Amino acid sequence: MYYDFEVPLPEAPGKLAYEKHGDTTYVKYEYDRIYDPEKKFTYPKRATIGKRSKEKPDMFRPNQNYLTYFPNAELPISDYRSTRSSCLRAGAFIVMRKIIKDYKLEEILGMYFKDRELGLFLDLAVYSIITEDNASQYYPDYAYNHPLFTQNMKIYSDSTVSAFLQSVTEDQNAGFLNEWNGSRNHREKIYISYDSTNKNSQAGDVEIVEYGKPKVDIGFPVFNYAVGYDVNNREPLFYEKYPGSIVDISQLKLMLNKAQGYGYKKVGFILDRGYFSKQNIEHMDKCGYSFIIMVKGMSDLVSELILSNKGSFENKRSCDMDGFGVYGKTVKGRLYESDRKERYFHIYHSISKEASERIRFEDKLKTMKTYMMAHRDEEFTFGPMYKKYFYLHYDKENKIFLLPEENTQATERELDLCGYFVIITSDKMTAKEALHIYRSRDMSEKAFRGDKTYLGDKSLRVHSTESTSAKIFIEFVAMIIRNKMYTCLVDEMKRLNKKPNYMTVPAAIKELEKIELTRQADNVYRLDHAVTKTQKNILNAFGLTDKNIEYRANWISEELKKSMMKETHKNGKR
Repeated sequence: MYYDFEVPLPEAPGKLAYEKHGDTTYVKYEYDRIYDPEKKFTYPKRATIGKRSKEKPDMFRPNQNYLTYFPNAELPISDYRSTRSSCLRAGAFIVMRKIIKDYKLEEILGMYFKDRELGLFLDLAVYSIITEDNASQYYPDYAYNHPLFTQNMKIYSDSTVSAFLQSVTEDQNAGFLNEWNGSRNHREKIYISYDSTNKNSQAGDVEIVEYGKPKVDIGFPVFNYAVGYDVNNREPLFYEKYPGSIVDISQLKLMLNKAQGYGYKKVGFILDRGYFSKQNIEHMDKCGYSFIIMVKGMSDLVSELILSNKGSFENKRSCDMDGFGVYGKTVKGRLYESDRKERYFHIYHSISKEASERIRFEDKLKTMKTYMMAHRDEEFTFGPMYKKYFYLHYDKENKIFLLPEENTQATERELDLCGYFVIITSDKMTAKEALHIYRSRDMSEKAFRGDKTYLGDKSLRVHSTESTSAKIFIEFVAMIIRNKMYTCLVDEMKRLNKKPNYMTVPAAIKELEKIELTRQADNVYRLDHAVTKTQKNILNAFGLTDKNIEYRANWISEELKKSMMKETHKNGKR
């Protein structure tokens, strides 16, 4: 955002540069220089501080960066109307402010951040939820037309945001996680869903970024990011980041120790098949933690278990999992030969799952066969998957591929396994209880998916370890807020016994953003129109009414009036 006045170019010998784009000449200020030892070259780091005047070459129109690098510069009185939009989108902000208050996030974060930093931290979290982006360069555009948590609702520049991200410390991060988990429920037994992903990083000097095994490979190095989620109380509990080369199984032991450090004693873990290993099972036993694990459907152990019980429960009404659309039974057994404990194997069958899996498998075989036939009469080698399902015939003399022959024993066995899955639990429970607890993991997966899809963090574009850590920290707090929005909307749909399409988080935010405050001639912001029926239904999910909106709108207006008066007074003194 550029101010509506011109000032003399600053006195900064050798620090100013000019970059012309079309008819506009941008004024750049060199605030640092970086030496590259490999290329033996020093690179200047510059920020745009304004636009050069076309009529007066010694004058320019500054932006907020100008005050960042020249804080003592004297500016003329600025028209308040030019620094903030005449139309502010307030609905989503009001909802998230309530969630932040209910969770006491301001209080907890306020233990580790000063007031100015605290406001900006919360604004960045809310910004990432509303805009589905986390790029600091776009934050001023968001701030321009939204209420803010910053003192006097001050709009900070992207360079200020970048400087703030650089300033966030691991002590602040650790302090928040300790306080947040210290305030969670430690009395009753909870199940923690633990899942991880990796994030591609277009980063500079970031210590944890390494080339590993990304789940989505776009050619960039990655770091791993894991979240512990309380499925009982439906809350994200903690997160951790670790180098991209470390596999999930290796990290689990450390995570279990961290859970103990946060004070969780009565804990069971819900894990996906990526964490299934003898070492992890033994470590959880040693720690006294119970577990629920979905295992690989095609592993020898599980396959034999399914096939030996096939036909014994699929049509028995006593085995109907009521509401889940599957049938199930429980058998006892050991996970491996040296396993000292009996585990509970819950075997399930789904007719719809069987149909879809059979179709996918049949399509897979057709695709493989088509691919192989395209390489007939060629010297060509196929991977192990092809050898699993087909006998590959070659001309022995010159190794020319002739034709594939289906291995019907292997393919029929695969078809026999379609529609089946197995959950293993360390604690005694019924097949229905195990499925209910595991399906509650769906909430954590949606929170995780929301993080990757709706918080703009599939890939980080930062240039330091500090900025990366800060963004992940902010992202986790944003996940807490967004997850609460999700659970509130889900609960409201259950209460109403219907699923309106506006009750998803993205749709609800879009609708709430239509609740606007408009600035009138007296510089006072007022609600543009009454709250609609749809908006009332959404607000009801969060315990808010149209009266709450009116009250909060008046509060926002008063805060902005105070901000304007302070700004005018400050500029009048100059």
